[in-house]
Amino acid sequence: MASSGEEPRSGSPGRAGSGNGPEPALDTAEDFEVLEEEEEEEEDLSEMPPLEDVSRPPAPPPEERGGSEAAEDPQEWLDVLGSGLLKKKTLVPGRGGDTRPRKGQDVTVRLKAALEDGSVVEESPALTFTLGDCDVLQALDLCVQLLEMGETALIVSDAKYCYGAQGRSPDIPPNAALTLEVELLEARDAPDLELLSGKEKVELANRKRERGNFFYQQADYVLAINSYDIALKIISSSSKVDFSPGEEAELLDVKVKCLNNLAASQLKLDHYEAALKSCNLVLEHQPGNIKALFRKGKVLAQQGEFREAISILKAALKLEPSNKTIHAELSKLVKKHTDQRNVESEMYRKMLGNPSAAGTAGKCKDKLRWSIPWKWLFGATAIALGGVALSVVIAARN
Repeated sequence: MASSGEEPRSGSPGRAGSGNGPEPALDTAEDFEVLEEEEEEEEDLSEMPPLEDVSRPPAPPPEERGGSEAAEDPQEWLDVLGSGLLKKKTLVPGRGGDTRPRKGQDVTVRLKAALEDGSVVEESPALTFTLGDCDVLQALDLCVQLLEMGETALIVSDAKYCYGAQGRSPDIPPNAALTLEVELLEARDAPDLELLSGKEKVELANRKRERGNFFYQQADYVLAINSYDIALKIISSSSKVDFSPGEEAELLDVKVKCLNNLAASQLKLDHYEAALKSCNLVLEHQPGNIKALFRKGKVLAQQGEFREAISILKAALKLEPSNKTIHAELSKLVKKHTDQRNVESEMYRKMLGNPSAAGTAGKCKDKLRWSIPWKWLFGATAIALGGVALSVVIAARN
């Protein structure tokens, strides 16, 4: 096979990862291959006023108060999205609204994540990620934008903004809400892509790609596309640093994986033109890439281009004759193409007013029935004309 990759790995609330959901056919060996429903547009909350009056003394830790009493006080909770599914409350105030981080910055936080029953499922003293890139749970990515430097906050999130219906085996069950305790430790500008070495670019692009794999397996295809796009921008960015041939090859390998997985996500959303473009970009670099050929064939079939799709799948099958998935898809397309041609032929026959097969056969029989009498008539006519001509000649001589 022209491209290769490793299996997606499981993730955490911090860094990228994925669950154990099944991958589509032909992608069992590739890193990935995420929203069947459209993603809700994220609100830009970076300019929101501080959660609480900064002159108010710090709130005591939840252990010193009634935890349930604090959770039920509506005055202390900010409904981040207005839906009640994501709420934030300040435990320790920060240094002021002007210290809030901006999208695109690299932030470092202290994180503790727990289930509703209090079971801790993740704890990190210094988790670093790029704000706004969806490198972490959506609940964390959205709420850290509201934190002031040094602020400690409690975040209560619905499963939709955490691990969703898939959960995370073995510690986070499906549809589990999470409570996050977060402290903002640092915010700094992201590194200049032009100054990154080849190895640093590969590592950064791979982290974004792996996050896309996590979203894909969560069936969140819009966010998967977002992550793959970010990875491709990193790879394609200009550089002031010279790369070795080995680094160039690594960057190309990551680019091909991202494009293949991008095409898979676009197919899930029925974005056929975009998926076709992604497949063609892969084939420019690797004309024999099985996954790209297979997906291109599927895209063309969805667009009704059966003849071209069959040709593409035959080329893929020639490269990998034992692939059962290609065999099955090719057989299905050949049958669809045959059915389509039969329907078109019948439609043209009706449009042109041609007789049916039965009518044509009947006329042929009628023609055979009348063919012998006409031959006899023609012979008799010829004899009669000959006799008349002979009579005229004899009369002329006399």
